[in-house]
Amino acid sequence: MLVLLPYYCYHTLIKTKMKSVQSIPSKIFTLNQLLAEVKRWRLKNNTIVFTNGVFDILHEGHIASLSEAASYGDRLITAVNADVSVKKLKGASRPVNSQQARALIVASLVYTDAVVIFEEDTPLELIQQILPDVLVKGGDYLIDQVVGAKEVHNNGGTVKLAQIIDGISTTGIIEKMKSMN
Repeated sequence: MLVLLPYYCYHTLIKTKMKSVQSIPSKIFTLNQLLAEVKRWRLKNNTIVFTNGVFDILHEGHIASLSEAASYGDRLITAVNADVSVKKLKGASRPVNSQQARALIVASLVYTDAVVIFEEDTPLELIQQILPDVLVKGGDYLIDQVVGAKEVHNNGGTVKLAQIIDGISTTGIIEKMKSMN
C-alpha cells in the first residue's frame, strides 16, 4: 500500500533522515559495514527489515513495495543485485543502469536506511548473515518461494509479501520504449 504524506511530513522526514545530498552515498554499505550497522541498530532495539531486487528502472511498483517494506520496521535494508547477477537473471541486455547507479537511486529514497550490493544469484548469504526481523518480497511470490524465508522463520522473524501493482514492470517499460521507435 502506497502511503502519501503531506509535503510538511516529507520535509520533516528529509531533514531528519538525510541532511544533504552528500549523505546519500553513505547509505551504501559493504557487507562488513552493514553487519556493524545492524549490530548498532539491534542495540537500539530497532526492527530490521530486509528486501531485495534489481531496481533497474525505478518505477511506481518499486516505490510502493519499498514503502510497504519500510512500514514493517524501524530500519530498511535493500539489497541490490550486482550487474553480473542481473545479466544472469534478465539477459545480456540488462541491466540498463549500473549497480552503483541503481544503489545510489535506492539509497536516495527517504525510507531506505541501508543499501548493499550482492553478486550471488540470490541474497541467501546476506539474509543468513543479517537475519532480519522481517523479510519482504513482492506479492508475485509465495512465502515458500521466498529465498531466506526458512532462515528468517527459524530465527523468530516474519516474512511478508508486498503488494504489487499489476501491469508495472521494468521489462514492460523497456518493451514500451522499444515499440515507440
